[in-house]
Amino acid sequence: MTAPSAPRAAPARVPLARVFARTCAAEWTRLWTVRTTWWFPAAAAAVMVGIATVAGLEAGSDPVPPEGGSAWRMAGVPALPGQFALLALALTAVTSDYSTGGIVPTLQWTPRRAVLFLARTTVAVCVATAVGTLLALAAAVTAFTAARPVLVLPVDGGLEVLPDVALVFAAGAALAVGLGFLLRHTAATLVTVFLLMLVLPLMLPNLGVEWASTLADALPGAGAAFLLIGEVPGMTRTSSVVTLLCWAAGALLLGWLRLARDDANR
Repeated sequence: MTAPSAPRAAPARVPLARVFARTCAAEWTRLWTVRTTWWFPAAAAAVMVGIATVAGLEAGSDPVPPEGGSAWRMAGVPALPGQFALLALALTAVTSDYSTGGIVPTLQWTPRRAVLFLARTTVAVCVATAVGTLLALAAAVTAFTAARPVLVLPVDGGLEVLPDVALVFAAGAALAVGLGFLLRHTAATLVTVFLLMLVLPLMLPNLGVEWASTLADALPGAGAAFLLIGEVPGMTRTSSVVTLLCWAAGALLLGWLRLARDDANR
């Protein structure tokens, strides 16, 4: 007779924090090993720094230059068009997995959908926010250098402008990620983000009816425009921040509900 084998010890449960950290590392690697990822920051840099360079050269060559103007304005104004490249980066970090069918092995590797959702959202939003804020800083420095000594670059001005830029990029990226999880289609998500952040906020007030202007003020693009350029009638800083955060949170909630309840490959 053979002696009974000793019972096997149960495998140690990996802490949730470690699973989340590993998933974030995997998402970071997946994001930056895709060649097309690098085109989005390059496009944002070309737009933001390019606009700032032209504006700085024009200010410096003006026959009556506006002495003492702040170059920090060039951190916000170019961010308005430049943000779309980084929003596209954030949404394709989600939708590319659905277009290639990679979401199936992804969930086999990370079966906890909440962990995958949080990790993918965290990485995409943090990357878009960090890159966008750094490019806004670079745009302001470029405008200041091109226009010297016409423009100034006070430190306290940057402490006022850059947090607003970071908030706009973070909320916009969260909106794009949430819509990516909800729609699961790159073109549909990109068009929706473009409509909400640019087209509808610009078009609706021109209809000349009160309800259209009210609806435009409730869109995230109006809040982003107020924080970046400060020229949106009817908006305040508080309403802009609340609008952006509500849209971002709502999109993330809807995206999470679809990921949690629906089949991943449909």
